[in-house]
Amino acid sequence: MALTDSLIDTHTHLESFYQRGALDAALANARGAGLDAMITIGTCSEDWALYRSLAEAHRGFVFYSVGLHPCSVGEDWEREVARLEAFWEGAGGAGDSGAARPVALGECGLDRFHLPKNDAGGATRIFAWQCAAFAAQLEIARRLACPVVIHSRGAFEECVRMVDESGVDWARVVFHCFAEGAPQMREIARRGGRGSFTGVLTYKSAQNVRDAAREQGLSRFMVETDAPYLTPEPFRGKPNEPAFARHTAEFAAAKVFNIPFDELARASTRNAREFFGI
Repeated sequence: MALTDSLIDTHTHLESFYQRGALDAALANARGAGLDAMITIGTCSEDWALYRSLAEAHRGFVFYSVGLHPCSVGEDWEREVARLEAFWEGAGGAGDSGAARPVALGECGLDRFHLPKNDAGGATRIFAWQCAAFAAQLEIARRLACPVVIHSRGAFEECVRMVDESGVDWARVVFHCFAEGAPQMREIARRGGRGSFTGVLTYKSAQNVRDAAREQGLSRFMVETDAPYLTPEPFRGKPNEPAFARHTAEFAAAKVFNIPFDELARASTRNAREFFGI
């Protein structure tokens, strides 16, 4: 496959493939679909060491991040965030030259969708923990000057406000699985941030997401799968995998930007390498 056809899946979760004994097949399928690399995204302390080991075993092809997903935030969030910072400082440090370093902090952010539906007090308490954990992770990212992968579901305005208040460089910020519309994209783009796009881009009901991708333009476009979730058409209903990034990219080229696939692939791959420093 031509170099100009290569892609990077900027957001996937390999733990599920590893646990099912399907990792080798998923990586082989990804290579067969023309992926040059992928970034497996940390969500809690239980997956960080696994992802470091996968990045070490598949150097140059698998990269990883570490973060505390809002749905992983509990009453012990302070201890988990402390573990995150200690893990980052220890990964690839002096005397550990064989260890792979994270390429980003995240995913972190806010999620109202999964809050308790019939427990207003519990929802308020959990959301407060999420806000505190997000602020703490943003402070770490500010000090590290590293890329930040943000999860925002039902809390876009709060996420933007908290990034503004954190002092994090917006040029290092990506709202993953961008599912808002063009007005919201304008808000983060004017600050210097960006969104990345999953298979949701291909769904008939997601015109707002396609409008957001066009609003952002090709110069900051990045493709992701969020596998094993959000499978693109024409495979919707089946488990997602990194190889399917190609289908989302092909759709984006033809239906969103109206350009040749190799042009989109080249731009998306360049953007991913520059943003994550890989």
